[in-house]
Amino acid sequence: MSSPRSYHSPAREEAARQTRRRMVMAAHALFVERGYAGTTIDAVAEQAGVSRRTVFSSVGSKVELLKTAWDWGVVGDDQPIAVADRPEIARMREVRDPETLVELWVDQILRVGDRVGQLAAVLARAVDADPEAAALQERIDVERRTGAAMFVAGLAAIGGLRADVSEREGADMAWVLMNPLLVRRLREERDWTDDQVRTWLRRLTKASLLTDRPSGASL
Repeated sequence: MSSPRSYHSPAREEAARQTRRRMVMAAHALFVERGYAGTTIDAVAEQAGVSRRTVFSSVGSKVELLKTAWDWGVVGDDQPIAVADRPEIARMREVRDPETLVELWVDQILRVGDRVGQLAAVLARAVDADPEAAALQERIDVERRTGAAMFVAGLAAIGGLRADVSEREGADMAWVLMNPLLVRRLREERDWTDDQVRTWLRRLTKASLLTDRPSGASL
C-alpha cells in the first residue's frame, strides 16, 4: 500500500505565516507597553485575534515570543535567512578597506539597535525578576559577542586591527559598543541626533581598533 502523500498548500502556509507574524507583532507592542511581567499569553492572543492554544503552538511561551520578536528585529523581517547570509553582511565581507568596514559595521549596528532598542529596555528591566528573561539575556549576549568577534576577525584579516589589541580584546570592545541601550540613552536622555551618534561611534571604534595605516593603503 502506498504511503499517503503530504499535502502542500502555499496559501495555507502563507496564512499561517501571517498569523504568526500578527502574534509576534502583538507581543512586541505589549512588551513595550506593559513590560515583560505585564504581558500575558492571553493578552497576546486577544490582540492578535487568535486562541491561547494557537500562540503556544505557533510561537511558544512568553519568553519565546520575546526571543522571536528580538530575532526579527535583528534581521529586519521574518524571512528564514541567517544573519551571515544577509546582503549587508555579505557586503561587509567583501570590503578590504578597514575604515570602510568600520563605517559599514557602525551603520549596521545602528539599524539593528533602532529595531530592538525598545525590547532591549524591556528585557533589561525583567532580568532581575524572571529567570527565563535572564537566560534569554545571556543567550542574546552570547549571540552579540559572536557577531562582534566575527567583525573583529574580519578587520584583522584585512590588516586593519591594531597590533596592541588582540582579537579577543577587540571583540569585547565591539560587543560593548553594540549594546542598543548605549545609543538609546544618548538619544533619549541626552538628546543626541542620529548623526551625532553615528559620528561618535565611528570615531570611537576607529580609535579603539584600527591600525595607524592610512585609509586606502595597500595590504
